[in-house]
Amino acid sequence: MKIAVLGGDGFVGWPTVLHLSDLGHDVHIIDNLSRRWIDTELGVQSLTPMDSIQERCRIWKEVTGRTLKFHLLDLAKEYERLKAWLVEYQPEAIIHFAEQRAAPYSMKTDRHKVYTVNNNVSATHNLLAAVVESGIDPHIVHLGTMGVYGYSSVGAAIPEGYLDVEIKNLAGEKKGLEILYPTRPGSVYHMTKSLDQILFQFYAQNDGLRITDLHQGIVWGTHTEQTRRHEQLINRFDYDGDYGTVLNRFLIQAAIGYPLTVHGTGGQTRAFIHIQDSVRCIELALSDAPQHGDRVKIFNQMTETHRVRDLANMIARLTGAQVMNLPNPRKEAAENDLIVKNDQFLALGLNPITLETGLMSEVVEVAKRYAHRIDRSRVPAVSAWTKDIAATVNHDPEGKRLKSVV
Repeated sequence: MKIAVLGGDGFVGWPTVLHLSDLGHDVHIIDNLSRRWIDTELGVQSLTPMDSIQERCRIWKEVTGRTLKFHLLDLAKEYERLKAWLVEYQPEAIIHFAEQRAAPYSMKTDRHKVYTVNNNVSATHNLLAAVVESGIDPHIVHLGTMGVYGYSSVGAAIPEGYLDVEIKNLAGEKKGLEILYPTRPGSVYHMTKSLDQILFQFYAQNDGLRITDLHQGIVWGTHTEQTRRHEQLINRFDYDGDYGTVLNRFLIQAAIGYPLTVHGTGGQTRAFIHIQDSVRCIELALSDAPQHGDRVKIFNQMTETHRVRDLANMIARLTGAQVMNLPNPRKEAAENDLIVKNDQFLALGLNPITLETGLMSEVVEVAKRYAHRIDRSRVPAVSAWTKDIAATVNHDPEGKRLKSVV
């Protein structure tokens, strides 16, 4: 197929591009490279050294003989260019990763909140409107998040997208109704993903767009089969308090002798998926496209759940690292359960990668190899959800800042 990967320069986008190209698809990358500009804004860099997207594509061609095409385009701001691109290239599938993906970044300041909403919601709506107006019929696959559900639980498994409910009509009769599973976003970022769901629902029912929405867990790991083929194909790896995912951050902290920073009680339960499984799920979703007139197909893209403190203790046993409990910069419950159904991907043939010691050790080894690139001052998570919480945040877990003798 001819596939457009929107946000194909990103953390999940790049390994997905390589995976799909390796399968023989004609892959086009559309990206405005905003994630690289955010690195500059934050004064931090990927743990792993990243070449330009053009150089990455050149190396892939050299290694495999397969061509990747890169198009510099801002989905949120360049609607007419996007529509013209769709008319010209006629992609059969569109993978939509082109959103600001970090909850902490979305909560840093009012400016970051506004940027996240403008970028994410406009990018999604521009894509849907442009597909309708261009007259093409691609399968749209969107990377959402399990976080739209707010990590709360009533003791029942979160279904894959839809919930059957009963309501009483005016005559007092019980009637069945299928609704989107209620969202309870815990950040502005998660709120934009909740809004995406409504946009997808409307365009599927109004214009017959064929859409799959993947509610993904937290991604961990470094390599996929394709990124191992050449050092310059390595994926980006975020360790900072805004973009680093919790398990990867713990493994990096262990590698550099930094305390494993557990915020609050560590009783927050999260869903996880390895980066190799993430790209495999994209492949499986593409093979199971909805038909015209179908509701949006929703998958829970995760393979296991763990409490944060259990992960920290597991890594502490593996590496000898120290665990440190710090005030939580997020506004969330101290403890929660998370029970999730992921039957659809298992039925399609996913053989999940779980938290194996070998794979975790691989991450630690990568971190040790590039430890000289780590700015330890960027490791703490300090973006607070409210002004009151901000006053409690610990900016110096190691206690290394100069202290007054007075």
